Amino acid sequence: MPPAGSLTAEQLSFFDTNGYLVLEPFSSDADVRALRDRMAELVAGIGGSNTTGSSEHHRMAMDDYYESGENISFFYEDKAFGDDGCLKQPKELSIKLVGHALHEKDLVFKKFSSTESISSILSSLGYKRPAIIQSRYIFKQPGIGGEAIPHQDSAYLHTEPPSCIGLWLALEAATINNGCLWAIPGSQKYGLKTRMIKDENGTHFDRPIPSYDHNEFVPLEVKSGGLVVIHGDLVHKSFENLSPTSRHAFVWHVVETKGCEWSKGNWLQRKTAPEALYDS
Repeated sequence: MPPAGSLTAEQLSFFDTNGYLVLEPFSSDADVRALRDRMAELVAGIGGSNTTGSSEHHRMAMDDYYESGENISFFYEDKAFGDDGCLKQPKELSIKLVGHALHEKDLVFKKFSSTESISSILSSLGYKRPAIIQSRYIFKQPGIGGEAIPHQDSAYLHTEPPSCIGLWLALEAATINNGCLWAIPGSQKYGLKTRMIKDENGTHFDRPIPSYDHNEFVPLEVKSGGLVVIHGDLVHKSFENLSPTSRHAFVWHVVETKGCEWSKGNWLQRKTAPEALYDS
């Protein structure tokens, strides 16, 4: 059982109204450094025997992406490759993201993902038996960090009834210049616009992806160590990082397992059920 909820009534009201909440500070400099140092070790081990992920340099191949739910796999920015198919710069400046089971397969990330500070947030938001369904380390590399188009997390990580929530930890300052998150405040109130489905016809959206007016979005700048809590139905995005500064972040998504069912057709289908963080 986690400690009593850590979010104040004012914070809960802001989250209910806007669909996001920025918590600063959240993590210590030591915790941030531990996560970054561990990821540097994992990246250094690509191609060797001390990593559980892919041993090849590869672009964001979607088939590989959809099979990475219970592994630690490495995905590269398309712009990191030259015409000859080789990386144009060191691998540590070429990787797009690492996912999607850092919280299960790596002891450092697992320990951080199950701390009381995380559990208390989820308790505050009413979760009874939450489980992390995926985690990602996002690099947003300087000069080549790709954009994330407007989307809702529940479109990819759906439960019945909906329960997805995102926890986005800044491991470096996220600014307008280096590709911070942008969100449409209150957009979670209008429900899910489309779902990504995986079936016999492959992976596809069940309805056309809607377009949005950029003027509706607000930037969610956050300092290193700050946490952004994101409602699963909130419409959010990020731009390319054309700056000389990276924007590392550790992101994990949580769903309720008490009274909620993992939806059929989700791209991420597990062989084993995710372990609950706690059970109230």
